[in-house]
Amino acid sequence: MTTAKDLFIIAMDLKHSVGQGDLSLALAGAELIDLIGAGTVAVDGDRIVPGAPPTLDDRFMGEAAAGLTRQAPYERIEDWLWRRGRDLTAAYQADLEENGELKAQRSGRLSFGSEHVELVDTPARRRAADRWEEKEPVLAALASVVGIDDERSDDETGLDDEAVTTVVAAVHDAVMELEAVRQRRTIENAAFANLWRGP
Repeated sequence: MTTAKDLFIIAMDLKHSVGQGDLSLALAGAELIDLIGAGTVAVDGDRIVPGAPPTLDDRFMGEAAAGLTRQAPYERIEDWLWRRGRDLTAAYQADLEENGELKAQRSGRLSFGSEHVELVDTPARRRAADRWEEKEPVLAALASVVGIDDERSDDETGLDDEAVTTVVAAVHDAVMELEAVRQRRTIENAAFANLWRGP
């Protein structure tokens, strides 16, 4: 189990309305934190410094490690989040569906109704729920960044690793930047619509 998979499961399980872009950035951050925990990378300022190539039994972690920039000056954390996070939510969803951990549910009585997915009761789902119930600091901090509230104030995150704190802060900044882009597009679209409508 990885923190990213746990975060994806929690987001699905609690049925919070989380933007795919926000969640993708947080999933990339979760992968990076697990790579730090495995000793695969270190953080130097705002840069990701890769160590020895790891032996990872998780496909997504292997892909994340393989995608690291291994030459100085190393990649900035925020740049890596944007690059690695592209479509990551969809990739995790497809993987869980492929492994039978998500199943399609149809809403409404008619068979051609709109389709959505629900989690199957699996050991992975129970482990993620246990971490959430225990308010595991990294999982709680990343969930909070994407708006999944565990009723804990910001000064109670309990993160005691400087590298992990740096990554969580970078995820937070990236999510805020994405929200700013969304708001700017909304304003531009509204202005464009008004222009067409005329006075």
